[in-house]
Amino acid sequence: MHGFFTYLEDNPGVNDPVFHERSHGESFLDLVAAQSRYPGLWILDEPESALSFTGSLALLCDLRDILAAGGSHVILSTHSPILASIPGAQIYEVEPWGYRPCAWDNLDQVRNWRLFLDDPQRYYRHPL
Repeated sequence: MHGFFTYLEDNPGVNDPVFHERSHGESFLDLVAAQSRYPGLWILDEPESALSFTGSLALLCDLRDILAAGGSHVILSTHSPILASIPGAQIYEVEPWGYRPCAWDNLDQVRNWRLFLDDPQRYYRHPL
């Protein structure tokens, strides 16, 4: 992303943000906001990696709005239960055994986060 942000700053468009003056996550959200006015195919690979909880919620809202505007599609690879909850998403769980359609409530990540948040202490006995 650093190289892409440098390219965009060297070749600015109208009202493009200055990406290197912000955190990685903030720059990514700025990029999504700047590009959201152009319908198309969005392919995102673990975009939550630079985002806080609130940043993930902001991206969720941005993607929801992009899809609602029409003319766009999103293919998203994520470990984030937040991003996997995009309304109307077709979710596939990918594991070593292959992939399968899966309801959001049945995703391993959703179940594991719920268990952890319910009682973090139970996970402390496992090697980290």
